[in-house]
Amino acid sequence: MSVVTRFRSAAQLTGGGVLLWSLLGRLPNAMCPIGTLLLVTRNAGSVWRGSVVAGALALGQAVGGPLVGRLADRRGQRTVGLVTALVNTVAVLALVAASEGGLPLAAQIAPAALIGLSVPLVGPLSRSRWVRLAGGDAELTSSMLSLDGIVDEVSFTTGPALVGLLATLVSPAAGLLTAAALVGVGATLFALHPTAPPGTGPDARRRSAEPLMSPPYVLLLAGMALLGACFGSVQVGVTATTDALGRPGAAGLIYGFMGFTSAFAGIATAALPARWELAARLRAGTVLLFATSVLLLFSGGGVLALAGAVGCLGMAVAPQMITMFGLVERTVPTARLGEAMAALVSAIILAQSAGTFLGGWTADHLAPEAPFRITVVAAAAALLLTAATATDRRYPRRSALPVPLPAAVPVKADTLDPAVEPAPARGVKTAQNAPNVRPLRAGREESEEPIRPSRA
Repeated sequence: MSVVTRFRSAAQLTGGGVLLWSLLGRLPNAMCPIGTLLLVTRNAGSVWRGSVVAGALALGQAVGGPLVGRLADRRGQRTVGLVTALVNTVAVLALVAASEGGLPLAAQIAPAALIGLSVPLVGPLSRSRWVRLAGGDAELTSSMLSLDGIVDEVSFTTGPALVGLLATLVSPAAGLLTAAALVGVGATLFALHPTAPPGTGPDARRRSAEPLMSPPYVLLLAGMALLGACFGSVQVGVTATTDALGRPGAAGLIYGFMGFTSAFAGIATAALPARWELAARLRAGTVLLFATSVLLLFSGGGVLALAGAVGCLGMAVAPQMITMFGLVERTVPTARLGEAMAALVSAIILAQSAGTFLGGWTADHLAPEAPFRITVVAAAAALLLTAATATDRRYPRRSALPVPLPAAVPVKADTLDPAVEPAPARGVKTAQNAPNVRPLRAGREESEEPIRPSRA
């Protein structure tokens, strides 16, 4: 099956509209951190104050992500998505009002923390949703996670650029106001889409009590954290190095180039045959991550050399993330999949903050390119961790998940023709009627009821 065919099947399975809402709903997550930093720094006249408020947002997101994911698993993505979209929109508007009004720092930290706590988690919940829709089909799951990885790269490349453009042409407040509008529209429509799975039902307590922190999942958290440390140190290294070269404006373009190469690698990942197991992909990916990180140590001679090294590093990013998100389905209970995806993102955020802090210290006290040494150390640690632990035995493939059934239009019993199957809800495809998709296997637990759309 070609890459184009796989992506077409994945898009037809989800419905094109939800992919658009997923993209729009993720943009604020990439816009708010840099938008907060720019807004508070300008209004307060202090980079330190801006950093404190932006740090409160990041901390809130790291803490709130798993909590929102857990609620979405138990109460359903629709209900939790709508509530968080509303709270997040109000919190963004409150931060803009507090900063523009010159309120004390504490009055700005509070809404910033609430923004982080109430992020609708469109990205992690998308991946949870796609895994459920794929129903355990290995090739389809890989294609959908690759497609989702591209959407992620587009959002995290476009979001900061959009904030920077609005800050330059209008004002820093315009970036956050745009983010509030995107949350209100994109995240809400994503939550309302018929593909949103409901909660775990009457036995939610029993299922949610299943242990989440199994050894394989803890290893994935550690791997994601090391990848986050690479992100944070690279960002600081690129900023410091371009500034030392007298080309500070090139930093944004280099970040964008890294996102482009990462998205390209995500597409290539979908072309890999299903027989190449995820554990083997993870081992190969960490080798690539370490090899490309070493190139950063020799990239301080000019902007082009730096862009080339960072672009090569981007080739290792999407495959690593796609593979680790794919392995989550094998390591955690089905009823806690959204929470597990959110916790991985929190691990990235916390480690990225630590990488940024350490990178900033080394850039100030050692050399502009010194943060890249942290990148290499983190990549080497990821390589050693994966080489020692990523095996097919540790991450065995398990049976398919129950397939979510689309909502059906109520019909009187006496009007049904037993020879005709009811049509799926408009805009939703199931794996059985999506072209070029293999039939799905039986559910993992025969005692579980099929997952049905929420009516919340």
